Amino acid sequence: MTALLLIVAVVACSSYLARLNQAPAHRARQQLTVYTTLPAETASVLSTAYEKERQVRVNFVPLSQDELMDRLKKQTSKDKPEQDDAAMLLADQPTLSRASAQGCLTPYVSEEGDQVPTSLRQDDGYWTGVWYDPVVFCYNQDYLKTLPEVPDDWQHLAQLPDVRIGVTDFMAADAASNLFCSMIAQFGDVAAYAIWRDIHPHVLQYARYLANPVRQAGMGEVDVAIAVESEAMRYMQQGYPLHIVYPADGTAFTLTGTGIVAKAEPRQQALAQEFADWLLGDEAQLALQRQKMYFLPANPGRMSYKLFAGKNIMLFTQRPDFTPQQKQAMLDYWLKEIRFK
Repeated sequence: MTALLLIVAVVACSSYLARLNQAPAHRARQQLTVYTTLPAETASVLSTAYEKERQVRVNFVPLSQDELMDRLKKQTSKDKPEQDDAAMLLADQPTLSRASAQGCLTPYVSEEGDQVPTSLRQDDGYWTGVWYDPVVFCYNQDYLKTLPEVPDDWQHLAQLPDVRIGVTDFMAADAASNLFCSMIAQFGDVAAYAIWRDIHPHVLQYARYLANPVRQAGMGEVDVAIAVESEAMRYMQQGYPLHIVYPADGTAFTLTGTGIVAKAEPRQQALAQEFADWLLGDEAQLALQRQKMYFLPANPGRMSYKLFAGKNIMLFTQRPDFTPQQKQAMLDYWLKEIRFK
């Protein structure tokens, strides 16, 4: 991973210096407002890096999905845009899909975005994925040495004898509940429930946070963590003895992407388009990795994607496009019939 960061750094710096030499020295500092569902810490990293490189200040407004949609609908119902209105969304895929379905976004297709696989963007250009965070099996290396073969699919993992498993409570984090619902969408409810019935007796603890199962695996408190890759990579960079396995029968993922707000002021839309393209490049990935934030780039044309070990991961093909009521019913079933039965 260190070598990867070094190579990406060289590529990113070369690209940056080339643009710096071409940019006019007197370029005025401009501002762009972006509604986001990202954590404030992640948004701050991107804002700082982009302002240093492009002299454009990105004012992120962190919001929940419902808060973002409320603001967006009020903004797009105005006759004229106001100065502090957002021109862009940087948000999770369900939020982007909602915004698109309600007519709050306008299409944008660029050379950068066109390289993103169709499974990670909306075909008509209303939103485009910039990175994703898959769920992986994060094994303790000492435990792996005791096995004749590496379990690399959900059925095999569920049937391992005497294995200790760490996983985040489905009720505690969106990425955890997304895994459960995604498995139902991909495998069907009967098969998905059966897998988790087999996994449940081996779960040492249902953690409250996404990082805890990875830490437990690194400390040898569990043998394997079912966790998001970003947390696994972060602990591996700190020297924990962990090994990532990508499920051979597919896995869930959380996708983050961009959308350009309809009815935003034209100059603000232009700034938003430039920022959206930058997010698909190596510079954005490098800025995140410097702060120990590791996500899989959605743009396969960039060096950061080509050097990432997980670029050939098998992702679930069925999106968990369930209603909130359906998702709650699934989680209620898990609580009643599996976890607390």
